[in-house]
Amino acid sequence: MTTSILAALLMACVVRGNADVAQGDTTVVLQGVTVSGQRQRDFQMRTSQTAVQVSRDYLQEHFSGSLMQALEGIPGVKAMAIGSGQSKPVIRGLGFNRLAVAEDGIKHEGQQWGDDHGLEIDQFAIDRAEVIKGPAALLYGSDAIGGVLSLYTNHVPTQPFGGSVQLFGRSNNEQVGLSAKIGGRKGRFFYRANATLIDYADFRVPTDSIQYYSYWIKLNDQRLRNTAGSERDGSVMMGYAGYNFHTDVRVSDSYSKSGFFANAHGLEVRLSDIDYDHSRRDIDLPYQWVNHLKVLSHTTWRTDDLSAELNLAYQNNVREERSEPVSHGYMPKPDGPLERRFGKSTYTASLSLRHELGHHTLQGGLCGEYQHNRRDGWGFIIPDFEAASMGGYVMDRYALRDNLILNAGVRLDHARTRIHSYHDWYTTPVDGTPVYQQRSTRQSRHFSSLTWSAGVNYNLGQWVMKANVGKSFRVPIPKELGADGINYHIFRYERGNAQLDPEESYQLDASANWADDTWEVEVEPYLNYFPNYIYLSPTAQYVEGLQLYHYTQARVVRYGLEAQATGHLSEHWQAHLQGEYLYARQQSGEKKGYTLPFSTPWSADAGVKYLFERKGEGFIGLNVHIVGQQDEIVPPEKPTDGYWTLNLSAGKTFSLKGGTALNVAMRADNLLDRRYYDHTSYYRLIDVPEPGRNVALKVEIEF
Repeated sequence: MTTSILAALLMACVVRGNADVAQGDTTVVLQGVTVSGQRQRDFQMRTSQTAVQVSRDYLQEHFSGSLMQALEGIPGVKAMAIGSGQSKPVIRGLGFNRLAVAEDGIKHEGQQWGDDHGLEIDQFAIDRAEVIKGPAALLYGSDAIGGVLSLYTNHVPTQPFGGSVQLFGRSNNEQVGLSAKIGGRKGRFFYRANATLIDYADFRVPTDSIQYYSYWIKLNDQRLRNTAGSERDGSVMMGYAGYNFHTDVRVSDSYSKSGFFANAHGLEVRLSDIDYDHSRRDIDLPYQWVNHLKVLSHTTWRTDDLSAELNLAYQNNVREERSEPVSHGYMPKPDGPLERRFGKSTYTASLSLRHELGHHTLQGGLCGEYQHNRRDGWGFIIPDFEAASMGGYVMDRYALRDNLILNAGVRLDHARTRIHSYHDWYTTPVDGTPVYQQRSTRQSRHFSSLTWSAGVNYNLGQWVMKANVGKSFRVPIPKELGADGINYHIFRYERGNAQLDPEESYQLDASANWADDTWEVEVEPYLNYFPNYIYLSPTAQYVEGLQLYHYTQARVVRYGLEAQATGHLSEHWQAHLQGEYLYARQQSGEKKGYTLPFSTPWSADAGVKYLFERKGEGFIGLNVHIVGQQDEIVPPEKPTDGYWTLNLSAGKTFSLKGGTALNVAMRADNLLDRRYYDHTSYYRLIDVPEPGRNVALKVEIEF
């Protein structure tokens, strides 16, 4: 047994979340947050990619209900909302398996292909985050074709004992929550522990009714029935931090349970005996629960010019969807409520070396990953599968001068995916003969790819300029290869394509940053070309009463621009303006000449902030968020009107006796309770607007 586990670990893959950034650097490169000018310049010169560092203070200040909603203030970063309690990250219009999420250097592996559940990560355990916008496959592998979100929870305590307790809530969905954290250090040994409890009710939208296909659905108290939920998170870390040697082990578990909007999941309300309006906090059928267990080990050894890092991890993700058993088409009424169950185990490991040699910083590494996924239940969407991948990379960072740095690297990957066949558990008449219809065929696919990247950093006085060009790739996931079933939660029938090729991407990124004592301005253009972009294409066909979407490939050109300006107008006043624009066009295939489904429209933000004290320990800010009309669509998609919202935020830190601090933060979104639709939200398809006015309040005691 031990031998097999070690062998699996050696075959496993992990991303290096700190490849080009020193772990101790917590500089924030964001509007509205205090920036240390020289440290910001140092960070900008470490990588030629467009990267942003986010501190814990920023995450606390922008608390909005989920981790990704807190990060939406970064240009190019969006949160794909899933109800009111969870969301998924999107960078420059790319998400799901095109975006790698890493926690303490370990790539987070759940059922990330799903549109209906968020990240299984405790946002209150995170100390800081880093966002890489654009392909990063050289260091992070297949899923980093659109960007990387690196999260860090491994800050080493400096005191014998300390911690914090947070109480928080939101008005729109009546959320209440508690999070507690403790940690300490004795000599070179340290420990940390964190626990979070969250409970929320059905969320409210500014409308009394919606239209789902030809049905008009009345809402009770403007709330979406059965969208309540809860979350329970916990983690423990122990480690040793010496001068040359560091090692830690962390065990975390994240559990969430949330209801599906009952009026949309097969129109259960018309057929069910459940009283969905009995309570706003009930979680009735249909609902889902997700549990993610993660065990990870991080070890580093370093001298003045040489360092080595080893990461090992095991992750187990279990997700169930439960619904009232009803017959669909030729399927008879099932015996129980288990519609779908997915159980995924992932073993990961990586080893990397870094060597300082004169003006060169040489870096190389090996990594691998093994996944085992099994399904259950009377509903089908993806087949059972196993997947394994191995990769290695080398790169060089060469400092021609203190203000001019070149970097280049190359990576080789090989992946294998085995998909199992699947037949319905019930018969379907075909030409008068009952047969067990096949939904998925047995497949064994092998993929190899050579990727590369090169860039330059140049610092000239008040200017920092960067450019990076590279090739990335992404292995088609089992859902894209073998899906064939109804996805009720996003109201469509999905069909895979066993002939898909690996997705490739060529991208050019650039940025120019100018700053003086008063203003900071940054512009980030990019160009992206996909020879074979994989996406779900909407059709005019309907299968089992739902619109058919099928996976296809096309040549796609994407380009865009992000820009922001921050001004420190006086000792107490700050102002910021930022915006982003994305263009996408298919160059081949059945939808040639059109954009991509659910394309992000342009948006802009303008705000002003007043600091109560010179050190910024208290503030109040007002922000206007503007989103343009999206009429660039893929038929039979429909255009979405533009909108704007007014938002307010405030915070204050109070110093108490004994080194204790009291932090209070408040954020109010959509103050005017405007009704609007997000073009990237699948709820738009059934005429559900975005949540109405929402006030979030958080009180924290640090000791």
